[in-house]
Amino acid sequence: MLDFDDRADAGRRLAERLDDLRDSDAVVLGLPRGGVPVAFEVARGLRAPLDVIVVRKLGVPFQPELAMGAIGEGGVLIVNDEIVRLTGLGEADLADARRREQAELDVRVERFRRGRPRAEVSGRTAVVVDDGVATGATARAACQVARAQGARRVVLAVPVGSPDTLAGLRRVADDVVCLLEPDLFHAVGQWYREFGQTSDGEVVELLERAATPPPNARNDSDPAGTAEPPGTANPSGASHPGGATNPGAASELGWVSPYGAAGSGGAADAGGAVHPGGATNPGGGAEPGGGTGSSRASDPDADDPPAVDEEVWIDGGFVELTGHLTVPEGAGGVVAFAHGSGSSRHSPRNRLVASGLNRAGLGTLLFDLLTGGEELDRGNVFDIGMLAARLVAATGWLRDRPETAGARVGYFGASTGAAAALWAAAEPGADVFAVVSRGGRPDLAERRLRDVRAPTLLIVGGEDRQVLGLNQRAQRRMRCQNRLTVVPGATHLFEEPGALQAVTAHARDWFLASLR
Repeated sequence: MLDFDDRADAGRRLAERLDDLRDSDAVVLGLPRGGVPVAFEVARGLRAPLDVIVVRKLGVPFQPELAMGAIGEGGVLIVNDEIVRLTGLGEADLADARRREQAELDVRVERFRRGRPRAEVSGRTAVVVDDGVATGATARAACQVARAQGARRVVLAVPVGSPDTLAGLRRVADDVVCLLEPDLFHAVGQWYREFGQTSDGEVVELLERAATPPPNARNDSDPAGTAEPPGTANPSGASHPGGATNPGAASELGWVSPYGAAGSGGAADAGGAVHPGGATNPGGGAEPGGGTGSSRASDPDADDPPAVDEEVWIDGGFVELTGHLTVPEGAGGVVAFAHGSGSSRHSPRNRLVASGLNRAGLGTLLFDLLTGGEELDRGNVFDIGMLAARLVAATGWLRDRPETAGARVGYFGASTGAAAALWAAAEPGADVFAVVSRGGRPDLAERRLRDVRAPTLLIVGGEDRQVLGLNQRAQRRMRCQNRLTVVPGATHLFEEPGALQAVTAHARDWFLASLR
């Protein structure tokens, strides 16, 4: 198996393959963030200028991971007419998405370039570089944007990629250069020995280094340079902790940071809400562990910035899964969310609960168990074994990250996601410390319920009578410490005033007792 030490190593090897473009009219465009360390080495090898190509996918409103188009700098708009037609969306929907994503694009451009002008690609060869392609959605958009900006020729260059995806990308780029096209492709990160997340700061530093040639460079007008002053550090070659896959600029539609970052949806913090109405507790008994939480948990208005609050990409086996990881400073536990049928990591209900857990000092990982394409097949939504396997993979990913390596892990599942959480918690060797189900379908994991060992809280709406019956039967089959809590007057989605705040309070207390 050919693999790469890190992104810098991959970039140097890629530059060798692209040697025919050396000293040509090429401009190298790295896809932030993970593609920039690769692109930096390519630009150095080709003696070409380096820039970022910033694109934003326009997500379908009710399925943000499904792109109906993309935008780029210079007012470039790419529209996928087929997706627009199939989803029945109109010009107003497209305009709303474009306006929303344009604001984010402008922010990213300023963050990365710091006022420097965009490299001119008109009439030149645009070499679009990423650290690898799995689905290829962002790489496709970048190639289309570079073409629309006037590039005479578009070359997509990546160290590794899925053969099927690359075949499709060859229809949008004039040339695709890839060092490795493995038949058994699972995720980009598996082909790197070191594949941590690339920070915004690293992107900025590499762009600044490329724009300022070292004093002993052979050509002071060459933005990429060929030599470095003695002792210059190379952040692109640095070893990064973690293991997240970064296919490029992922959609962040709808995410609202519990620490005040702007977004759409504006979910309020529910972590400190007083439970209205006093939910009944048929199960009785003390909370697991008898814990009362930390001093931070008693202060729901605490607004210290988190140690980690970022989009992440997770190796889910055969696919890369997109998520958002938030880890407050000093968090001793982290909760992975498994969403239900028709939902996603952008679910306002799960975001509200996650906000409350973050305020209590717990980390959260909200991620999509299925890709946008997979969700179009309803059979995947009820493939509980596959969903559980991906949750197990995400748990392993959390344990590989320095920020969460020593943290206890819990699962929060909703609807079919609750079945996946229980199934995953029943796996042999599962090191899961608590499970909370909100309006869950534990019956879909019925044959695994007796194997669940983690303390489990089942939360059901009092008016969700059918699901309440399913949870009562499931509780009788479980051997682990468990509790069934009913929120009076709540229906399946807990849309009633105060209902989600009650869910958040119950989940927070349950997790604090087991994860801290």
